[in-house]
Amino acid sequence: MKTLIKSILVVAGMLGTYTSYANETSDILPTFKYINAGDSISVTDASGEVIYSGHINYSGNLIKLFDFSKLKDGIYTVEVGKDFEIEIVNINVKNQVVTLLKDSQEKIFKPVFRAEDSKLIISKLALDSKEMKVELYFGDDLIHTETVESSDKILNRVYRLDKSNRGEYTAIIRSNGRVYVENFRI
Repeated sequence: MKTLIKSILVVAGMLGTYTSYANETSDILPTFKYINAGDSISVTDASGEVIYSGHINYSGNLIKLFDFSKLKDGIYTVEVGKDFEIEIVNINVKNQVVTLLKDSQEKIFKPVFRAEDSKLIISKLALDSKEMKVELYFGDDLIHTETVESSDKILNRVYRLDKSNRGEYTAIIRSNGRVYVENFRI
């Protein structure tokens, strides 16, 4: 009988321990937890003014690498530009305590440019926007413009350029309220 009571108490104690650990929540978003050296970062205040903009020199946890607690109380937007995407999250600073606002996390996919021979290939993952406006310039002259729309998850376009017009080209993509510029040469 004594061993049965001891076993019940041990099980109850373990269940209580597991329950207390299950109630813990993490303030750090899983995809925003780790950033890489070479990524870009910008911090904007509630009025839209850019407070900080630069490149990340070290890999690690975003909150540990940047001391956001020194900012004035308020809500700030942090954008981390990676190779093919931009991760956006809002942080709240109050009494030098920084919390990530989980509902504000957003991911925007950048277009990918490839220039091969006399072709320009533009691809964009379209999970966030189903259209992109493309403008092609040769020097300062606009040579082509179009709006690419798709119901697929990927926006693709291949442009054949005149081989006899060698020189500097510029492709401008407008999507998600942002402008992406790529300079290339054929």
